[in-house]
Amino acid sequence: MIQTDLATRAYNRTWRLDPIVRSLLDTDFYKLLMLQMIWQRYPDVDATFELVNRSRQVRLAGVIPEAELRAQLDHARTLRFSRNELIWLAGNTFYGRKQMFRPDFLAWLATVRLPEYELSRADGQFVLRFPGPWTHTTLWEIPALAIINELRSRVAFEGRGRFALDVLYARAKAKLWQKLERLQELPDPVLSDFGTRRRHGFLWQRWCVEALKEGLGPRFIGTSNVLIAMEADLEAIGTNAHELPMVMAALADDDAGVLAAPYRVLEDWRELYAGNLLIVLPDAYGTAHFLAHAPDWVAGWTGFRPDSLPPIEAGEQIIAWWKAHGVDPREKLLIFSDGMDVDSIETVYRHFHGRVRMSFGWGTHLTNDFRGTAPFPGDGLDPISLVCKVVEANGRPVVKLSDNPAKATGEPTEVARYLRLFGDAGRRAQPVVV
Repeated sequence: MIQTDLATRAYNRTWRLDPIVRSLLDTDFYKLLMLQMIWQRYPDVDATFELVNRSRQVRLAGVIPEAELRAQLDHARTLRFSRNELIWLAGNTFYGRKQMFRPDFLAWLATVRLPEYELSRADGQFVLRFPGPWTHTTLWEIPALAIINELRSRVAFEGRGRFALDVLYARAKAKLWQKLERLQELPDPVLSDFGTRRRHGFLWQRWCVEALKEGLGPRFIGTSNVLIAMEADLEAIGTNAHELPMVMAALADDDAGVLAAPYRVLEDWRELYAGNLLIVLPDAYGTAHFLAHAPDWVAGWTGFRPDSLPPIEAGEQIIAWWKAHGVDPREKLLIFSDGMDVDSIETVYRHFHGRVRMSFGWGTHLTNDFRGTAPFPGDGLDPISLVCKVVEANGRPVVKLSDNPAKATGEPTEVARYLRLFGDAGRRAQPVVV
């Protein structure tokens, strides 16, 4: 891949070269995997997604011009999956499996466009909502987050000279390369890029991926970004996300159905996928409750992705659960991806080395770490905790409890109801940085 002069492109930004979202394939791989299941099993469900800025001190509506946000969102709505992209999805091998996506699903995908959005302001924040069929609104999450984050970066660059920008990118490149040099000292870490949602920008994410390819060699196993995976001849990485159990729980007709939702999702998932796609995300309603009530067959899955407990604590809980089920953890996989950076990757790697297979999804601190690099004050480049979550399904409120109450979402009365059902065991408030 030809390297781009990032400073020049940032200085001479034009629509023709640099719309923030260039393709509907510029998304995370788990979106397509989940979408195939949603399309096949839940085509009549409506689901509303909404932007949530957990870094409330950053008043986005006072930073990003609304007209520019609307222009980028409107542009994303003009995109379609191209013929070449669909051919690649049809013919490529993912996770060792050919024809991961059904031909009729890909034929339907060719007709998809992003639905309309609702945008307003409240208390210095944008209120950005995506109502409509779940089969379509789910595709808004990743581009919406990428648009907001890159617009914020572009605002920080306004009025800055070409050389100032060149210095900034030089410092950011050196900072990332120093991280890679530290990771090279570990015997055999396995890493992938999970940085699409809160990236500094598309071009920077692509540069980071190329740096990881050279700096880590075969220890870098791929990227969650499907477009970059296609262009860079990399493995597309991803499994599933919280929205599946969240929607299933909201659709349940009684408390028993809510409690069963996290396991019903896994039953649906294993009918479509296998092997390294059988990864459990246990914390939507608390890891402790999930493990205490999980069916025995979950122990046969490939691994877990702990997401909101401190990683060592979460890993120890899961290893203990495997052992209690007669499973050798050394044959299983833990994927750590919650706010990971070089320090936490090193610490977690050394703690679990030899006890379990590990992989690290490196996200915001890979693709949006410009802290301390700007040669001008008030840069506004520190990453923020921005998410886009499903908040309603078929008119019913949706809840996520998480192991970290700071990451919980949902109407207070519904959150209280879910806490009565699932309990509060193991939940502990922690700062959310990204």
